[in-house]
Amino acid sequence: MPDGEIKNIIFFIGDGMGIAQITAGRIYKYGANGRLHVERMPVTGIVHTNSSDNLITDSAAGATALASGVKTKNGMIGMNPDSVAMTTILELAQTAGKSTGLVATSSITHATPACFASHVDYRKKEPEIADQLVQSGVDVLLGAGKSFFVPKDSAESRREDDRNVLVEAQQAGYSVVQTREALAAFNNGKVLGLFADVSLKNERPEPTLKELTEKSLELLSKNNKGFFLMVEGSQIDWGAHDNNQEYTVREMLSFDEAVEAGIQFAMKDKHTLVVVTADHETGGLTIEGGSFSGGELKTDWTTGGHTGVPVPIFAFGPNAAKFSGVYDNTAIPQIFAKIWNFSDFPSVKK
Repeated sequence: MPDGEIKNIIFFIGDGMGIAQITAGRIYKYGANGRLHVERMPVTGIVHTNSSDNLITDSAAGATALASGVKTKNGMIGMNPDSVAMTTILELAQTAGKSTGLVATSSITHATPACFASHVDYRKKEPEIADQLVQSGVDVLLGAGKSFFVPKDSAESRREDDRNVLVEAQQAGYSVVQTREALAAFNNGKVLGLFADVSLKNERPEPTLKELTEKSLELLSKNNKGFFLMVEGSQIDWGAHDNNQEYTVREMLSFDEAVEAGIQFAMKDKHTLVVVTADHETGGLTIEGGSFSGGELKTDWTTGGHTGVPVPIFAFGPNAAKFSGVYDNTAIPQIFAKIWNFSDFPSVKK
């Protein structure tokens, strides 16, 4: 493969991650003079996040923009404002013969991962999203959300029907794994990994986001045509909604460790682009003080919701320079499509 040609894209999304969340993680872990892995990436830019009709986006509209290159209304998954399903960059990668993966610390049916491989008019339709995901052909699906895949008579179920979508997944060619050990032992084929009923706790026995990322890269890189992988640090957002400094910082640092895994892969591979951004900022976080050498932090918040401030973007690898500048979130998957010579994007899903 010629130098500079991109075979693989790893797309990291820190849900709710603004500059302040990154700064909080950095100061807490390293102090003022340290740097997170994401901050060491050579190319940076600024991304606007508004939805089609609201200055403040939610994760559904934000992720639809990042997946399909179009603005939509808050709450909509993989659809334009007229409720028309739009092709995603992941689906185009599949059409090109590439392997694909989605990883999250939330339910895999949650808004951000859902937007890359499902299409519904409201984000709370998670049982329907689960149905679509197991028919999507995505090679690697790793996260939580078992409750949306099991029939209503199961104690943990959040479904209102008798469908066992885990069985349907197996019928569709997936191996279903539910423990760290089972995932570690898995080495070939399509996999649906659900390690908690609702969300991951980032503690043993559940796998960490870094472990999920590393396993995804191991599996997807077997395809010589390349792959597209989206990895979400879902709970940065949740900590910020709670105005919980400890929770937010912990999730930020866990996400940064996953980013490190992506960068390490790309450094060895030479044909992998790594891009890191957010769907929006959450909490209106500000840094009021702390220890210059790390370990202590004083923060404050302006809201328990999302904000309309721009978010950062970072890039590493071939064509990383294309992500420098100030632009709209819809531009990101459009740049991916141009890099891979995918025409007719954005486009209505056929």
